[in-house]
Amino acid sequence: MLFVEETIGVTKHAHVPQQRGEQLLDAAVRYTEERHWDVFPGTWLEAVGGRERCSCEDDGCAAPGAHAPRPDWAGQATGSAAAVRRMWSKHPRASVLLPTGRTFDAIDVPESAGFLALARMERMGLTLGPVTCTPDRRMLFFVLPGAAVKVAELVRTLGWNAEAIDLVGRGDGHYVAGPPTRVGGRGAVQWARRPTHANRWLPDAEELISPLAYACAREAADARARLS
Repeated sequence: MLFVEETIGVTKHAHVPQQRGEQLLDAAVRYTEERHWDVFPGTWLEAVGGRERCSCEDDGCAAPGAHAPRPDWAGQATGSAAAVRRMWSKHPRASVLLPTGRTFDAIDVPESAGFLALARMERMGLTLGPVTCTPDRRMLFFVLPGAAVKVAELVRTLGWNAEAIDLVGRGDGHYVAGPPTRVGGRGAVQWARRPTHANRWLPDAEELISPLAYACAREAADARARLS
């Protein structure tokens, strides 16, 4: 079974298309079988006293139902569909987490800047990999491994500071939440650009960094202007 591409009108104020419902286990298996990504189960949401709480039982959890349940998560991540089925059979509501630094890294930017960059990339005819939108209004662009260690320098050569414009590289030692993981009551992680055969070969960070940095710098400048 293949992922089905959905197109969206990519503008600064664009919305992610309506996503079809999918079970967490099914998604995790698809990632291992179709993309050869490693996955591991994260925390999940539990109904407690009429409200949802993270299974970690921390009332102040920053990412309820969508973070690693233990420090040694990296050793738990697997690309085996059989192992995935065993793990989710124990905790079927567990979030789907994808370690970065293995088969892909991610460039993490504010959602508004991400949509602006997507529109520019499409006009430029750039090859794009999968892109996710998170409930906390971030967009993550999947790129070849090794991007995280060079993002700051690539942005610096363009005349900006990556931290100042809120552009972050996620690589070895990090992970991202894969759709359809829900983050507390904020909503679910969704695909802005789904994984397809057409984007199986990921771009290098160098190919995307200019439009991403430009969009982030523009958004940061607009934010400063609104505060002045």
